[in-house]
Amino acid sequence: MTDHSSAAIENQETRRPTGKLPRIPYLLATVFGFGFIPLGPGTWGSLFGVGISIVMARFEYRALLATLHTGESFWTIGFAPTFLDRVVMVAIAALGVYVASRVARHSQNEDPQFVVIDEVSGQLLALSFPGVVLNWKSWLLGFILFRIFDIWKPFPAHQAESFDAGWGIMADDWVAGIYAGVLLALANHFVHGM
Repeated sequence: MTDHSSAAIENQETRRPTGKLPRIPYLLATVFGFGFIPLGPGTWGSLFGVGISIVMARFEYRALLATLHTGESFWTIGFAPTFLDRVVMVAIAALGVYVASRVARHSQNEDPQFVVIDEVSGQLLALSFPGVVLNWKSWLLGFILFRIFDIWKPFPAHQAESFDAGWGIMADDWVAGIYAGVLLALANHFVHGM
């Protein structure tokens, strides 16, 4: 039997969840359990964000069909993010700060890997960035760009992680979302057919 230092054992004990399980914050922070998928929970969170963007665009497409009777495909028509898209993005960001803080406090972990509402929020930020036009290419490229920046964590993402509780969990993904959004908007502007 190996001898463990008392500091290491004490550290393991302090990481045990404390208090009553806050079920609703866990449900929302893990995005209905997506954060517990073993391989790449952040990727699943990002895909959930893309899914929200697609569902919202689908409602806009139905409204557009009702007024214009266009024959263009939903996947290629190209939607500019609306005010409602941005309201949803801000609401998820605010909710994320709250639930991520609660879950981090309960789990005694500064940035639990199973919290993925931060990826949802960052992904939505990228997809609702000014200048972005949404279609299948944008959703795909936006997802790829966001995942690259979320993993890479360019300046000031690492610094943003040092913010207190839920702010630190969320802020680095907002930085990744801004980087991805800028590149996606540039691609939409300069690449014909995006």
